[in-house]
Amino acid sequence: MFDVLIIGGGVSGMSCSLILGSAKNKSFVSDKKIGIFTHQKTSSLQEALFNNAYGIPSGKLGSDLLKESTGQLSATHPQILQIPNEKVLKIEGEFPNFTVITNRSNYNTKMIVIGIGAANTFAIEGLMQYVEPHKKSLPEKQRIQLKNDDHKVAEGIYVIGTLAGWRSQLAIAAGSGAAVATDILTLWNHGIQTHAHDSIR
Repeated sequence: MFDVLIIGGGVSGMSCSLILGSAKNKSFVSDKKIGIFTHQKTSSLQEALFNNAYGIPSGKLGSDLLKESTGQLSATHPQILQIPNEKVLKIEGEFPNFTVITNRSNYNTKMIVIGIGAANTFAIEGLMQYVEPHKKSLPEKQRIQLKNDDHKVAEGIYVIGTLAGWRSQLAIAAGSGAAVATDILTLWNHGIQTHAHDSIR
């Protein structure tokens, strides 16, 4: 049983994973099992070029950033299980006992974070009732989002990045993933506000 499964290995999903991983030494996180589906083939980053993203050198290719991010997560937080090459098809159950069904296997988890793109090809069974038109995208693009209140779709289900209704900017996606990670940390810390910073001290 996972404590949280993150669906999507793009910016928002990786940001969420890195923040959760950074909290590994906190007593309320040390026993938590965290996983991320790192399927990246359809990520919008595959065709991206960055000249305007904070902390990233100009000319950086999104495709390189995707590869580097999974390597960074493995190197710094090997306790987080990366699940590559699996596509999520269906979600069953309710908090705190969900089943995530992929094209290859089934996984049980207490919470789910969804960080895949906002294309109208979204087809995860069990979440379709939350789909609505994207509120910050041009209508002709036919983008979608999941209905949410500050990233929360339903008890135990969170959405991040463009699928949460945010615009497609790397900094916004990273912040969205980090916001949900800190919400989860706060929940694990019995409601006491918390976050995770790495430090040279």
